Amino acid sequence: MEPGLTLKSISFSYGNYWSLDGISFGLNKGELVGMIGPNGSGKSTLLRIMDGLVRTDTGEVLLMNRPISSFRRHEVARQIAMVPQESIFRFNFSVLEVVLMGRFAHRGLFPFEEKKDLEIARESMRRTGTLDLERRSIHELSGGEKQRVLIARALTQKAQFILLDEPTSQLDIRHKVEIFELISSLVRGQGFGVMVVSHDISLAAQYCNRMLLLNKGRMYRIGSPDEVVTTDTIREVYQCPVLVDKNPITQTPRVTVLSRRPEHNKDIAVQPLRHKGTEE
Repeated sequence: MEPGLTLKSISFSYGNYWSLDGISFGLNKGELVGMIGPNGSGKSTLLRIMDGLVRTDTGEVLLMNRPISSFRRHEVARQIAMVPQESIFRFNFSVLEVVLMGRFAHRGLFPFEEKKDLEIARESMRRTGTLDLERRSIHELSGGEKQRVLIARALTQKAQFILLDEPTSQLDIRHKVEIFELISSLVRGQGFGVMVVSHDISLAAQYCNRMLLLNKGRMYRIGSPDEVVTTDTIREVYQCPVLVDKNPITQTPRVTVLSRRPEHNKDIAVQPLRHKGTEE
């Protein structure tokens, strides 16, 4: 794979609290990597570091083999697009106006969009199935429509890497699948390198090439979904009784959350979860 976005021994702290410690991995073009982990494990902070928005205490981030700190902000934006967990629009922008925001890094001294910008924006909307929404207000969209518009904005940046922070967190099952299908198709068809933070472990395991599991700011495990999503691993990190088996159709890891009351887990052979410090 081509060299892309690389983290080397990254550590970051908020005052005396270490949010991330000793993180090393690379995101390559043409792959979809899922980042999972409990709340507070540092996932969103790590995405911001990868986007060059947060400076690390130790280690370095390399973008195309160059320190990301050596790039100007608009140069980073031409290579990396971020789709945040929440995007709040205080004005009544149309969908087309929101998507065109992705061209800011390319306009230079020219504040207004040109014909080429409009063509790129509409092509991005076509790819994400949002072209028919271009005149609608961003405030009128459903959660799934809004997420596709934000991904269209990221595509309009013409970046090589896309970072998504929980893009399916407020969506129903149908729209969760649609977003993962869209992301996966962009990786396969356009060769983007994509990192997606998700709490939908089974869904991420179904679509991602690799998965990164964070726990308390450290990289607990990285590898294929089969290597990362196991019963022992998920139980240990999330401190929750689960059973991991195979999806009968896709043969990818599937996580079933179990009750802490054994009598509720009928016909499932599973040992009760023991927390650290619990006497045997």
